[in-house]
Amino acid sequence: MAMTVRGGKSAALGVAGGVLAGVLVACGGGGYGGGGNTDTTSPSSGNGDKTATRVNVDMKDFTLALSKKTFTAGNYTFVAKNSGTHDHALEVEGPGGEQKTMTLMPGQTADLKVTLEKGTYKVFCPVDSHADLGMRTQITVGAAKDSSSPGGGY
Repeated sequence: MAMTVRGGKSAALGVAGGVLAGVLVACGGGGYGGGGNTDTTSPSSGNGDKTATRVNVDMKDFTLALSKKTFTAGNYTFVAKNSGTHDHALEVEGPGGEQKTMTLMPGQTADLKVTLEKGTYKVFCPVDSHADLGMRTQITVGAAKDSSSPGGGY
């Protein structure tokens, strides 16, 4: 799993803050939905995974808007953009565990690569009480399409 951060006036500060956030999470951070297997990704460079389905996530104060409404099991890149005026992050939590971006300052964007399994996932901002203020949604992931079946059945 990898994460790429782009934009913002102080991307270097965001990266440093993300490293600090990662250390704090490793020391027992909480968040929406409780503990569990938290996997905080680290920044990386590159053009992204060409085999993953892209999902744009617009994070504003205090809403999340996903560009995709239906999901099947597979690889996804959630492109989280902080369009708000407060710091935000993106977390995806469900059957495969939980993964999240570092905290993004206004204007920053991060790619979060996840493999979604069949089941129900929470997608939310784990910063402060942002999820309780409306920065949350739920997605249901169906079984992967069987490309060997006639007509590409399910």
